[in-house]
Amino acid sequence: MKFIIISASRRTDIPAFYSRWFMNRIREGYCTVVNPYNRNQVSRVSLHPEDVDVIVFVTKNPKPMIPYLDELDSKGYRYYFQFTLTGYSPELEAYVPDLDSSIKTFVDLASRIGPGKVIWRYDPIIISNLTGYEYHKTMFQKIAEYLKGSTNRVIISIVTAYRKAALQFEQLAKQDIHISKDLNPVYFEDMIRTIYLTSSQNDMEIFSCAEKHDLRPFGILPGKCIDNEYIERLFGISVTQKRDKSQRLQCGCVDSKDIGFYDTCLHGCAYCYAGTYQGGLKNIEEHNPNSASLLGNFDVRKDDNKQISLFNGI
Repeated sequence: MKFIIISASRRTDIPAFYSRWFMNRIREGYCTVVNPYNRNQVSRVSLHPEDVDVIVFVTKNPKPMIPYLDELDSKGYRYYFQFTLTGYSPELEAYVPDLDSSIKTFVDLASRIGPGKVIWRYDPIIISNLTGYEYHKTMFQKIAEYLKGSTNRVIISIVTAYRKAALQFEQLAKQDIHISKDLNPVYFEDMIRTIYLTSSQNDMEIFSCAEKHDLRPFGILPGKCIDNEYIERLFGISVTQKRDKSQRLQCGCVDSKDIGFYDTCLHGCAYCYAGTYQGGLKNIEEHNPNSASLLGNFDVRKDDNKQISLFNGI
């Protein structure tokens, strides 16, 4: 039997907005995933605990998922959270919970499941006239000190202006908020050195994520969000070592199955590569928490582990 790692999700924030749907699929033992570029292609993904190695939650707000953790535990699922926490203002993260609330949620979650299962993401690092180099040195230290003892790993990356993000940045410029395209090497190196030192002082190992800049001279090695070595160490199981070829060139993540859908997140982050707030508002009208698919009504019957038909597609 082939075991899989479930990504929940790089494409949207399932814990924040779709926890009810996710748990309904857990109870049913499967979900369906629609090809984001061709809705006629639908795959069925087993969510039976005996078929799943581990679930990786990627979120800015896991609070709605916390009430369901006892049920996941009772069914034997292994999971960990990638929790993005940056402290950005609403201009950059319009509908993300405020910093104090997010820190409390992080600490509460770590207390509930253990610091090894909650990884802090301080990314992307955006250099702008709102968030300069000194801002990041100060904010990273502030958050790290609050989270000390609640996590043992932090992941960072420098913002990349993907197509959707670039359009958002153009809109920000009209509001006199300017994202720096070029980094000042002196200030940048000072910021990275400070971040590395701060993470060390707060007992956190630090890695980069799909990063084009070489941060190894500063002690920051390339990392993996879906990390086979970390999973093996955390849960004592062997998982795939095969790199996920569908990800960016710099991404070192191992193979996983993402069960999310683009343009369904409602955090309204200006830097997001996976969608926009306007797209999320439009698409959420197609969401049914009782559907097999996160968006729409797509289902796949299964016979002898083979996909044989599609029905109720919209």
